[in-house]
This record gives sequence, C-alpha cells and structure tokens, in this order.
Amino acid sequence: MSLLKTEKILGDERRALLLDLLSNADKAITGGELAKKANVSRQVIVQDISLLKAKNYPIMATSQGYVFLSKQNDQSNLVERIIACKHAPERTREELTILVDHGVFVKDVIVEHQVYGELTASVMVGNRNDVNEFIKKIDHSNAAYLSQLTQGLHLHTLQADSIEKLNRACKELDKEGFLVKD
Repeated sequence: MSLLKTEKILGDERRALLLDLLSNADKAITGGELAKKANVSRQVIVQDISLLKAKNYPIMATSQGYVFLSKQNDQSNLVERIIACKHAPERTREELTILVDHGVFVKDVIVEHQVYGELTASVMVGNRNDVNEFIKKIDHSNAAYLSQLTQGLHLHTLQADSIEKLNRACKELDKEGFLVKD
C-alpha cells in the first residue's frame, strides 16, 4: 500500500513538472523531450498528458509536440476562416507553404468521414520550418494524410492578424487550384 502511495506522489510530482515545463515553454515540446526531462518513457508522458487534459489543463498535442494554451496565447485579435481544399498528398507542402508565406497560421485539418463523421487533427504550422517539420514527420512515420480518407477533400481552419492576409492567401490557393468553390 505504501508503494502505491509513493507511485502516486511520484506521478503527481511528474505531472506538476510537466505543467511547469509546458506553461513556461515558448514553443512546443515533444513527448520524447518531456520523457527525457522526467526520466520516464514516452508512453508515461502520453498517459500523464491525458490525465492532465482530463483535469481540464489547456494542453494541446500538435505535430510539433505539446503546447500549453495560456492567456499569453490569447488569439482574440486574430481573424479566423475555414476553407475547403482538394489536392493530392504530394501537393501538401505547396499548399501549406502558400499559406504560411502569406502570414497565415494553419490551425488544423478537418475531413468528413462517412462512418466517424467529422475528424479534426491539429496541424499548427505558421512558417516554412513548421511546414518542413510537419512533412518530415508524415514522411518518416509513413502516416497517411487525413485528406486521403476523402480523396483529397479537406477543410483547414486558418488564422491571421488581418483579413487581408487571409484574402491574399486564399486568392493564391485559388489560382493554384487548391480551393474548392461553391
């Protein structure tokens, strides 16, 4: 019984450490990095993050790692738009690069699955380096793009600090054949 108490205390301390690391970070931290800092396996970190999220801590898993969403990350001054796109997986880098080059942040990708309904996955890219890392992770993991479930049709939630940036980015996406229009 005392062993279980000790494990619980260690778990609570570890989760407090994770909260501290994430809330003070200026960028996403991967599960592997958190595992090294906490001296545990990545799977333990995944479980701890799940427990913290269940307690309503504002932690988001992104393609770059975990981020703590705080008031400092307040995005109330940003304009948001959802767009519909369709393209082959090979054009994903081009699509994302067009968006970030116009100062647009790509928050997520959404597909409408015939069985599961709406599926949303975090993308969280805002610059070319983020795009390259995102593509590299897809390539190295041999994971499929979510849009492959819907023959390339997908939505993106975009954010920018001005409507003009969104309009310019969408105009170029349209010119390059990415946008789906009514």
